[in-house]
This record gives sequence, structure tokens and C-alpha cells, in this order.
Amino acid sequence: MEKFVLHNPTKLYFGKNSIQNLEKEANNLGKKALILFGKNSAKKNGAYTDIVKCLKKLGVDFVEFWGIKPNPRINEAYEAINIGIKEKVDFIIAVGGGSTIDTAKFVSLCIPEKHDLWKVVKEEVVPQKALPLIVILTLSATGSEMNCFAVIQNDDTKEKLGFAHPLIYPKISICDPTYTLTVSPQQTAYGIADIISHLLEAYFGECNSYLADKYVFATFKEIVEIALPLLKNPTNYELRERIMIASTFALNGITYFGRKTPDWGVHEIAHNISALFDTPHGASLSIVYPAWLKFFKQKINDRLRLLGKNVFNVNNSDKVVERLIKFFKSLNCPTSLNDINLKKVDYENLNNLLIKNKPSGYVYKIKKNDYKKLIKLMT
Repeated sequence: MEKFVLHNPTKLYFGKNSIQNLEKEANNLGKKALILFGKNSAKKNGAYTDIVKCLKKLGVDFVEFWGIKPNPRINEAYEAINIGIKEKVDFIIAVGGGSTIDTAKFVSLCIPEKHDLWKVVKEEVVPQKALPLIVILTLSATGSEMNCFAVIQNDDTKEKLGFAHPLIYPKISICDPTYTLTVSPQQTAYGIADIISHLLEAYFGECNSYLADKYVFATFKEIVEIALPLLKNPTNYELRERIMIASTFALNGITYFGRKTPDWGVHEIAHNISALFDTPHGASLSIVYPAWLKFFKQKINDRLRLLGKNVFNVNNSDKVVERLIKFFKSLNCPTSLNDINLKKVDYENLNNLLIKNKPSGYVYKIKKNDYKKLIKLMT
């Protein structure tokens, strides 16, 4: 186990009616907020009404920004940043899932010093300030409500990049499973694929951490246990509660301690699929992960067998991959590029984009000559 520092400054309010805590937490953050939303789910699930009621009671003015898309785009973030600067907002509220939260993180980071977002993402400038960020979670998937990570997509350059900075931990996250009761089964399934990917990225990180492994196993088993019942009963509050906390804990640092680094190679490759074909993030991950496991099977055989023994009760690496594929299929998640109706020319375009963007992995290195092999395993 590596020595480590575990510091997570996000204050998490979890459970039914947690929105009641918004009043006391927003009270001292300023007099004007910029609220970021996705499409219209916040009005459908009741979050919008609750937030507006609270802010009006506090006498806090607010500006609304609607329309953050899945696979969040840099152009929308730029627009929100400009509005925030013009309106001189004091803090940010993100209402939604990972795309809205990630966009809000970049917005909060760029407004105070009027930074160019893409230069921030490319680490050409290093922000020193950020506006306080409050998250109202409405989709269980990315874990962005309690971590310092964010992703953004640039359609012009066909890049979707991950980013980390300690200033983008949300100050407050309000996680009420009630706001997820209206999420569709398909969105729920893609969220589950994302959660599993976060667990595996940590598990296949460098350096063993036995207790952290047990957190991975327990969370993975919890997801396998509740996934299909949840998809069949999407308005079941208890199941929504269980998947929400699993999502948060999968990427809040608890599965990382004692590891030197996680391996984000699968996410790196999947981001290229999303950038090129606008594939939902979770769907791109359910395509890439089985291929990645097959590709590195010899190097990760012992770890794969240990995972299989503790999650699926199998002790053969091939069977572990088979069980994972079977599980993804049971959720109606794609497990191959064929499942999203790609053609031969699309495979060539994907290979060219991988060559351009150079995803390389962290612990298990991916080289230029490996891209075609991985694509073949994805077909």
C-alpha cells in the first residue's frame, strides 16, 4: 500500500427532503447565483420548484442557464461563463447529473479570474480561485457530486478531456433520491455502467490496497444485486437510494486510498467514441471495458480472477469477462461497436482519432499499434 492523503471537502446531504438544507448553506454565499440545468428534468422531478422557492425566501437573485447536453460541450460552458461574468454572480448551483455538474465546475473555476476554459483544460493556465459550487443531484452515474474531476468535450477538435483540480470539489452536494425517480430505465442503465467503470478503474490501479479492494467488491455486488430490480421498478425509492450512494462512493476517494494511481485508460478510449459518435458516456464505457479486459487479460489475470471470485463467484478470467458482458447486456447497454450500428469506415475514423488524441492509459500502457487491436475486440 502506498502512503496517501485522503481529503474530501465536500459536505454531502443525503436522503429524502435534503433540499431543506439549501437555505442555510446558500445563506452566506452571496446575493446572486447562476443556476445550470440540463433539458427539463429539473422541472419534471420537482427540483426546480424547490430551489426557486428557497432562493426567493432567502432574497437571493438568480440567473438560469438551461440546455447542458450529455457529453458536455465547451461552447455551452463558455456561454455560461460569459453570463456569470456579466451578471456578477457570487456562486453556482448545478442541477442535474454529471454533464451539468462538470460544466458547472468549469464555470465556477473560470469566472473569478476570467480564464479561457480550454486553456484551463489544457493546463496552460492554473486557476487560483473558484466560485462556491452547490450541487443538486438528479442522476446517479458520475460521482461528480463528491469529487474534484470533470470532463468537457470540444466538438471542433474532437476531444473529450478529463480534468482534475482541488478547487472544483463542490462545496455542498444535496443528494435526494426523490429527484431521480423520473430518470428513464435507459439513462439509469448507462449510469450503472459508469459506476462500474469507476470501480474498475480504481481496482486496476497501481499498488494493492486490500481494504480498498473490499470496498470495490462490496459496491460492485450491491450494484449487481439491485440493477435489474431498479430497471423494472424505476420509481422505487429504496432502490434509487441504494444506487445513488453507490454512485457517490465509487468515485469520492474511498476506493483509491493506498493506490499509487488508478488506471483511466478505458475512459480515455471511451471519450473518443463519445466525441466522434456522440455515444452516451455509459454506453461507450460498456463497449470499451470488456475489450480492455480481454486485451490485458494476461497482465491482470490474478486481479481479474480475484474480482470474479468476490463479485460473480467465478474463478476464471475468461468467465469474469463473460459475466460482465452478460450483465451489461441485461441492462440493455451495448457491449460492442456493432451494437451502436457503426460501419467499417467508422472503425477507421475511430482509429484515426485515437492516433490523433493518443490515449495511453496510466498503469497498463496503450500504444499506437494497440488501437486497431482494441477496436477489433470491440466489434
